[in-house]
Amino acid sequence: MSLNESAHFMSGETDLIKLYSGRILALAADIPHSERLKSADASVKKRSPLCGSIVTVDLDITDGRVSAFGQDVKACALGQASASVVGGALIACTPAQAFKARDQLRALLKGSGEIPDAPFDGFEVFLPASAYKNRHASILLSIEATCEAIDIIYAKEKNAAHPV
Repeated sequence: MSLNESAHFMSGETDLIKLYSGRILALAADIPHSERLKSADASVKKRSPLCGSIVTVDLDITDGRVSAFGQDVKACALGQASASVVGGALIACTPAQAFKARDQLRALLKGSGEIPDAPFDGFEVFLPASAYKNRHASILLSIEATCEAIDIIYAKEKNAAHPV
């Protein structure tokens, strides 16, 4: 390995270490609502094919707002940290807020968006992840599973207008 190649490798390694910041690790260690619901309006299990991370979410909606949320997270540190942000922000949110958060997180990861709106502004911790496309799927697992669960709930309630 040449000196230039070595410097480039070390720079990439340093960037990866920054990605796994202390804040990411703290979020990963403390995931809110990490118990499955006994009876949910909808449940969705999603898996990231690249890393094998799996997230299962259970969701209840009452009067147009998330009233109960539970999740089982078997994911890498980034997937766990993302699930922590979702778990901490989702209760009392409208379905439209969840869909907007998903779309804003996708844009943030693509490098074309800004920090998601509150209460999902904790996703800003993933700004450095835009350079690591192979990590995006695990970061999106929890919020995408949540949005799928919302779709299922509104599909069951055919008379209810979908919030998005």
